Amino acid sequence: MVEFMKKAMDWVLEKEDDAAKSCHVAPADVDKQIAMLEKKRDALKKKYDDDLAEMEHILNRLHTIKAESLRCSTAE
Repeated sequence: MVEFMKKAMDWVLEKEDDAAKSCHVAPADVDKQIAMLEKKRDALKKKYDDDLAEMEHILNRLHTIKAESLRCSTAE
């Protein structure tokens, strides 16, 4: 399904490019599309960064727990 969506988007962008070459696309319309996609990209990047930071926090805690458990097992 993802591959289909990529191909469909490429087709749409190709048609829009052809229309732009024929002077049938208003730059303001493209600016709106660019702004919308940049906003979505920025939101995805923020979510990714937040999720990655949370995973790093969890990994650090797990490494600490592992170190504590290894210390206990060597003390016995």
